[in-house]
Amino acid sequence: MLVAQEAVEARHQLCERLSQARGRTDEIFEMVRPDSLYERPIAERHRIIFYLGHLEAFDWNLLRERILGLKTFDSDFDKLFAFGIDPINGALPSDQPIDWPSAADARKYVKRIRESIDAGLGALASSDWNVSSAGTDFSAETLLNVAIEHRLMHAETLAYMLHQLPLDRKIRRPSNPELVAQPIVPRMIVVPAGRVTLGLSRDDKSAFGWDNEYEAQPVNVPGFIIDKYKVTNGQYLNFVAAAGYENPACWTEEDWRWRTALDIHHPVFWSRNRHRWHYRTMFDEIPLPLDWPVYVSQAEANAYARWAGKSLPTETQWHRVAYGTEEGPERHFPWGTTEPSPSKGNFDFHSWDPTSVGAFPEGESAFGVADLLGNGWEWTSTRFEPFRGFQRFSFYPGYSADFFDGKHYVMKGASARTAACMLRRSFRNWFQSHYQYVYAGFRCVSN
Repeated sequence: MLVAQEAVEARHQLCERLSQARGRTDEIFEMVRPDSLYERPIAERHRIIFYLGHLEAFDWNLLRERILGLKTFDSDFDKLFAFGIDPINGALPSDQPIDWPSAADARKYVKRIRESIDAGLGALASSDWNVSSAGTDFSAETLLNVAIEHRLMHAETLAYMLHQLPLDRKIRRPSNPELVAQPIVPRMIVVPAGRVTLGLSRDDKSAFGWDNEYEAQPVNVPGFIIDKYKVTNGQYLNFVAAAGYENPACWTEEDWRWRTALDIHHPVFWSRNRHRWHYRTMFDEIPLPLDWPVYVSQAEANAYARWAGKSLPTETQWHRVAYGTEEGPERHFPWGTTEPSPSKGNFDFHSWDPTSVGAFPEGESAFGVADLLGNGWEWTSTRFEPFRGFQRFSFYPGYSADFFDGKHYVMKGASARTAACMLRRSFRNWFQSHYQYVYAGFRCVSN
């Protein structure tokens, strides 16, 4: 009887999480003025209207046949809204607004899918939730976790996309009061050699993970020195003022070609107005906040590190400083084992923008390194590749494997718009090295 009750409760919790995730993405679309749904804020990405239908199409295509046993009612929309864009060859989409359905039709499609999925999940027997279907390697519980986290990832990627939408095309949302942080003094922290465990074990049935998070593996990490704080706008301004963007010695040959071809001279979140630097927040343009983390591409982060005579950390170095301890055992979170809370960092949708890198002393790691979870992802020098023992998700074979191409780099940590469930130690994010728009900063290491 207890097992059955636990299954019912687990199903209820997953359905509630799905509903909450829908609320997060609905909030994003409600920010867009109705006459701007066909805008393309980032040239390499789809128009906003695509994402309005994509989130439901993904859930529908994932769940409909596999666990719900339902028939499609609009196969054209199922296909149209199925896949996004990862522009690795420099080609830009050429579609026009007229190529997309009306917003009314897209919303009607969304509404019908939600009703169908909710009814189907309600009718699913509790005993089927955590048991793999015959001939499959997945359960309804796994698929719901995929749907939830996929949607929450888009709640973040849509935020940085809408960050580039002109301010007058967005409907302002309330913001939290700005935190008052003590002035920081940039310095580096010595991290002794130690052993880390990357990834998740398949024997651990208590945690959900994406395919690239498996299989768990121990790695020995030599000692190194790392920045206590993320590199700030103020520090990066010194690089800009020193003509770092005009100095090919700071860049790899490939990154220099990219920078010169696109005539890039500063971070995409910055602008110059009457000889003063400004910063575009989600809803305003403000004087450049010098103590906020700088958001840049991996190529720009790497150029700064070269200029400073340092380098970007590897994935294992970042893991060591975030979760390691002097004694040896690893922590669940940089601050320990307690669950994430607003006092520990700028994450889980608490803010639309970054804040000072010194605002969360309670979130420091065992080595005294700050701001590791939240306030911006952190670039590493590690190319996104599979761990030993990697196995594709049979129901989503391209999720990770399509990006093991040598052009994407691992990011660790989280941003202000990263959901709490993705603050787990094993989670890996990745982007191309020339992508400027993501909420990602960095810190440097010396060996």
